[in-house]
Amino acid sequence: MQIELFSDRLRLRNIRPEDKAHFVMMLTSPEVNQFVRECEPLDVIETKFQQRLAPWRYESGDWLTLVIETLDGEFVGYTGFHMDDELCRRAEVGYLLTPVMQGRGYATEATRAVIDWGALSFNIHKFIACCSEANLGSRKVLERIGFKLEGILRDQTRIKDSWHNDCVYGLLTHERPEVN
Repeated sequence: MQIELFSDRLRLRNIRPEDKAHFVMMLTSPEVNQFVRECEPLDVIETKFQQRLAPWRYESGDWLTLVIETLDGEFVGYTGFHMDDELCRRAEVGYLLTPVMQGRGYATEATRAVIDWGALSFNIHKFIACCSEANLGSRKVLERIGFKLEGILRDQTRIKDSWHNDCVYGLLTHERPEVN
């Protein structure tokens, strides 16, 4: 499925083979992954990249990975979602931005666009998102989009030698805020 979405400042599109350098950079950067995961070996990243290049279908449960770029073509990061539960019509959304593009509202803008598209295209009832309790920037993004904190999972994620609490957020599709 070919996907191309636009917002006021951004273009979201399917990942392509020429995006490999950015993909590797993002998944090997300790700064990018400090609240997400330990950086994985290159062979694991290569496998993930090849999987992301395959044609995507919502029903598969695989992650849709969309490249976020400015309208001028500058790389910003990734956003996407996957079906979490077909019967409950629930999808999990996520995003990952390069540090130089953080703090500009791009994560909010891109994630709002992918949620709106997903809700309309796949009749999703609810979106969920998880992030580290310590990742205040990501928490603010989710709250600006309209997500509500539904719980905190204690010592849920281990990154290096530290345990992190994860915040679980939810957004009912019919409660999405209007964009002005």
